[in-house]
Amino acid sequence: MTEKEMIQKNIEEFSRLQKYMILTQDKESAAYKEMYERYVDLKAILNASGVNLTELDRIKE
Repeated sequence: MTEKEMIQKNIEEFSRLQKYMILTQDKESAAYKEMYERYVDLKAILNASGVNLTELDRIKE
């Protein structure tokens, strides 16, 4: 997988994960906490890859 494909895959996962997080009502649930942990991981990966998250990040936590 090329770097470009990897970045695209991570952006798609980041976007999908944020949709699930927004739909989750209970922010204290174990599921939300797991999603938030992956959100932070993906955010770090994308930042390190040079992706500007200003418009992609809908959670902004």
